[in-house]
Amino acid sequence: MARYIMKFGGSSVATVEHVRAAASVVARKHRDGHEVVVVLSAMGDTTDELLARALAVSARPPARELDMLLSSGEQVSVSLMAMALRELGLSARSWLGHQVRILTDNVHAKARIAEVETGRLEADLSAGVIPVVAGFQGIDDAGEVTTLGRGGSDTTGVALAAALGAEECLILTDVDGVYTTDPRMVPQAQRLSRVTFEEMLELASLGSRVLQIRAVQFAGKYNVPVRVLHNSGEGEGTLISYEEPDVEAPVVSGIAFSRDEAQVTITGVPDRPGNGYAILNRVSEAHIVVDMIVMNAPRSGIVDFSFSVPRDEYEQAMELTRAAAAEIDAGEVLGSPNVAKISVVGVGMRSHAGVATTMFEVLAREGINVRMVSTSEIKISVLIEEKYLELGVRSLHEAFGLEQAREAT
Repeated sequence: MARYIMKFGGSSVATVEHVRAAASVVARKHRDGHEVVVVLSAMGDTTDELLARALAVSARPPARELDMLLSSGEQVSVSLMAMALRELGLSARSWLGHQVRILTDNVHAKARIAEVETGRLEADLSAGVIPVVAGFQGIDDAGEVTTLGRGGSDTTGVALAAALGAEECLILTDVDGVYTTDPRMVPQAQRLSRVTFEEMLELASLGSRVLQIRAVQFAGKYNVPVRVLHNSGEGEGTLISYEEPDVEAPVVSGIAFSRDEAQVTITGVPDRPGNGYAILNRVSEAHIVVDMIVMNAPRSGIVDFSFSVPRDEYEQAMELTRAAAAEIDAGEVLGSPNVAKISVVGVGMRSHAGVATTMFEVLAREGINVRMVSTSEIKISVLIEEKYLELGVRSLHEAFGLEQAREAT
């Protein structure tokens, strides 16, 4: 008997029929003799609908009240799931984040998990009860409800897997694994049977929507194997772990992309120590994540300073940057929300030269101009005009031979 965390996303519990189907998958795993803890997102588009209601009432909803509102979605899904499991003859009990005691910091909308108390869940498991836990939510030291940000239910699942010593955290979703790129954009994309935490961390941070980046970070930190499966529970899916295939890793494992990008540029920044800090400090204090950063070589004592931010925080970043520019006597602040990011990722890049050359050659051949670049040992990312995104992804996927079968390890 093994212990599994089974996390279902919103699309997997979008309707009552979906909830019943998911309950059948859980029941099958439980009847195979395994201990199971279920983690659920809100049903379908519930979170988006709740957010729309909040914005209809207030242009800038208070963060505390928004957390109170958005966290209500999971309460519906976990209670329905517990009912569905009981209808199948199983014992089940629903739990909210504050009841389990998923303890977080006090940053509303982007809270980070500090500790998970397991007493109630262990008691349920010992009694043969299936705990059904609300993802996405927790509680801080002051007793305030917090939420973990978009995709936070993934993080809840991985955190519970770590705390409870689960064999694997199963992420059940509407795709059957991690692909070389989005099959909706590139039909020739192939499912990967296994990727490393490191590769998945890059893919998640670079726009892959299969897993939330913080969930991958948590899994890597506590060495929790994560398996992405179709919500039917069928197939092998994609295993994410520290283990690598016995054969040599491919140079490039996948092409990630993101439309959720915006670029901010300050021209005429005086070339003196501390100005980069003055610009970025205002942005980071607003909890806006800065991704790519480019500063050109000084000319006549000034530089241009560019960085990218999430598109939905573009207006706020522009406002903060204008204030910083005035403070340091910089020039004009320019920006564009119409950019996208493409990244090539693979652990094999560590031992192979020429990946960047191939990437730039392909983009140049297609007439795609590169606006910004960032790199790590296993990835190269470029910022381009959004209108060229699909062309760029398809061309790079073909150039690196990713249409070849990758399922065998």
